[in-house]
Parts: sequence; C-alpha cells; structure tokens
Amino acid sequence: MFERYTEKARRVIFFARYEASQFGSPYIETEHLVMGLLREDKALTNRFLRSQGSAESIRKQIEAHTVVREKVATSVDLPVSNESKRVLAYAAEEAERLGHKHIGTEHLLLGLLREEGCFGAQILQERGLQLEKVREEIARVPNPLEGHGARLGAVASGTPSSVEFSRDLTQAAMDGELTATVGRSEELEGIIEVLGYRRRGNPLLIGARGAGKAAIVEALAQRIADGAVPPPLAEQRIFVFDVQRARESARGQSREELHLAMKAIAESAASAIFFIGELRSLLSPASEFFGLTNATGILKSSPLQGKVRCIATSTPGDYEACVRAAPWLDDSFHPIYVRPLNEEDTVKVLEAHKGRYEKLHEVSYSEEALQAAVQSESRYFPERVLPGKALDLLDAAAARVKLRQGAQPAEIAEVQKRIEFIMRRFDSAIANHEFEKARFYSDEEKKERENLRVLREKYAIEDAPSNVVRREDVEDVIARWGTYPFRP
Repeated sequence: MFERYTEKARRVIFFARYEASQFGSPYIETEHLVMGLLREDKALTNRFLRSQGSAESIRKQIEAHTVVREKVATSVDLPVSNESKRVLAYAAEEAERLGHKHIGTEHLLLGLLREEGCFGAQILQERGLQLEKVREEIARVPNPLEGHGARLGAVASGTPSSVEFSRDLTQAAMDGELTATVGRSEELEGIIEVLGYRRRGNPLLIGARGAGKAAIVEALAQRIADGAVPPPLAEQRIFVFDVQRARESARGQSREELHLAMKAIAESAASAIFFIGELRSLLSPASEFFGLTNATGILKSSPLQGKVRCIATSTPGDYEACVRAAPWLDDSFHPIYVRPLNEEDTVKVLEAHKGRYEKLHEVSYSEEALQAAVQSESRYFPERVLPGKALDLLDAAAARVKLRQGAQPAEIAEVQKRIEFIMRRFDSAIANHEFEKARFYSDEEKKERENLRVLREKYAIEDAPSNVVRREDVEDVIARWGTYPFRP
C-alpha cells in the first residue's frame, strides 16, 4: 500500500499510529495524521503554519476533543479509519495531479484538506489553510526536501548531490538548533537587500576573523524559519556548502558525471541559497571539482546569470587577493562589511552562548568572567575582534576549570555510561519505529537517573555544576596564551 510513499510520508503514518495508540484510539484518525505531520516534517508545517506554538496548540485541541482511553500497546496493529483512508486516496490523487511519481508529506496535507468534514481538516482550516491556496503554493514552489525522492539536486545513483555535502541551515533554525544572534540588524538588512538584486545578487560578508560573519548567515536562516522576511525570500532555504566534502564525494566520478551533478544542482536551486563559507575556497584545489578554474564552470556561470544564489565570507585581505586572481568574483558578489561588535553587544553574545559551554564543560560562568573575556580582548589581543576571541576565552577557561574537578567516583561514572548507552538505544528505536522498545529504554533511563541521584547524595555531589568559571580563570588563560607553546 505504501510502496509509492516517500520515507518521510511513511514516517508520518508510523507517528500517526503511535499517537493513536497513546490516546487509546482503536483507529488511526485524521487528527493523528495531523500530529504525524507535525512530528515528522517541520519544514512543511512551518511553511504553512507560521504561528509559533502551533504544534502545541493543535495537540491541546486534539486532547480536549478526544476521549482518552487506556493506551494501546504499540505491538498491536491499528487500522486506518474510513476518513483517513479517503485522505490517503486523495493524497495519491494529488500526487497524480501534480505529476509526481511519489506520494510525499505535501500530498498528505492536501489529502487532509480535501476531506473537509474530518476533524484533521477542521484543525488546519481554523489556522487559515485553504485547499486551493495550499495546492497552488505547492505547485508553484515545491518543497525542496520532498517530492521526487526528497533529494535536492540528486542525479544518477553514485553521483554526488548537494545534500551529500551540505547542511540545511533553515531546517536547523526550525528545529531550534541555532543560537540567537545579537546586534546585526544592519548586516541582515543588507543581505536581504542584495539577495533581491538582479545583478551581483550574492552577498559577500567582509570582516576580520572573529567578527561573527557565519553567525549573521545563521541569523538570516532563523528569520526565514520565523517567516520574518519579504515574500521573495519566504520559501528560500540556506544550505551550508562544504567544498572539501564535495571534493571527497567526487572521487571516482567521471568529469561528465560531475558536470551533470553540478548542472542538476544549479537547475534545482530555485529555492536554495548556498552558503559556501570562505570565498577563497572557490579558488582552492578542491574547487576544481566544480570547474571553477575555467570560464565554463557550472557554479561560476550560475551566480553570474542569477541561477544560483550564494553567500560567502572573507577577510579584507583575502577579498582583494581573490578578486585579483579571479576578477569574475567581483562581478558575482556584492560586498557587505561586517563591523566588530562593541563590548555591550559582545556580553549579550556570550550570555547567549554560555549555556552551550556550561553544558559541555559541566561548569557555570560568573558575570565577572563574561566581563573579563570581553575587556581582555582589546587589552591583550588587539589584533583580534569581538566577539570571536571572547568566545575562545570562555571555552578555554571552562576547559581548565573542568580539569580541576578530578575524577568522578567509579560508581557514578558507570551509571553515566549506562545512561548514555540507553539514550543511544532509545534514539535508534524511535528512528526504526520500534516504539515498544523506545518505551522500555525510556523507563530504563528513569531508573538509572534515580540511581545517579542516590549516588550523588551518597558522595555529596551536587546535581548542578559546583565549579564556577571566575575572572581569575579567564586571566589565567590569557597569561598561558602569552607563553610557549600557546604563543600565537
């Protein structure tokens, strides 16, 4: 029955079945399909449900509408309700209408809207989704992660595609994986403006190392994910492009196959913006894979013709050297200058990032440590700019403090290893739709965390990090960095 379904569409059905079992429903109803869509394809649901918290509000609405019964074991096979059967049939018809060989999540969404009297359609309609408008939008701008096999720029088997050596930064933003960017509104507006140009519509962020150029690109991805961009950019997605990985993926491929791969990427990139990182990477030996060293290179001609949008970064010195070596770069990229952050904004950046470092190093930062990292930047490292070196100082100071903690008692270390093992098995069970196993591992995790709590009490170890990174720890790192073998 599901042979034509994409992997994502199949996972929607699996998640719908899981949701039905959690509510104790004897059937997989249309509202369970909605919940499956929300869990599996955040890109699609964010595309049409812009409101923050829509997933949570939908869940609460379903809970209020449903008579919750005793949970059904996930090993029990649940049938699809009659309404859901019609939704699946409509999804197949919508795929045919759009000329798609596969049935994807977008077709399931259309199928839900076509079954107008069902509760799932009611949920979507109340949030502004209308069948004709959604259908037109999907036909106009296909979801780049769905449709024909869900591979942007995919070509013949064995030939590299952009997905193999890129990361979807917009999806990462939708999944809440990015850190908030501070004090970059002018640069962001500049990028958005340049992306609208007919000529030289590729932004080039020029600034000193450590100025936060990559963070600005992440901020743009977050704006797109939040729907806070002009309509022409609303359906764009930013892919972080790794030239080195592209070269490695290209090994063993013929020149003709690589040419076809890059041509497919260029032709399928209507809704993609490639972040290629350092501009000089386009002129490195790795870039020979793309034909960028001659006038017929696919990726070279595409930015010039406006077929592919790219964002790159560079230091002022590298920019001048690159343009001298390849004048066509200046015809393709429009420079946007990135200023260093002031101390006040840098403190805000450190506050935004410190949670990640605290979790990694199992420490906490004092306010004085943040201030010291910022102030020491201009005093001891005048050749560097904010916020880059201040973040390096925080990382290094936390690592030194952690080294002073000493070894954990063997019993605690063993329990922590068991918890890590259980969590890996839990993630694997979810990925393989083995929900009974996942529930077992979830229960095991709770038991081990309780064991960990008891052991911490036994050895008088606090749950919260007991080691605090202070001003003197930051100053100690600065002193060490000024001596051999740390001297730059």
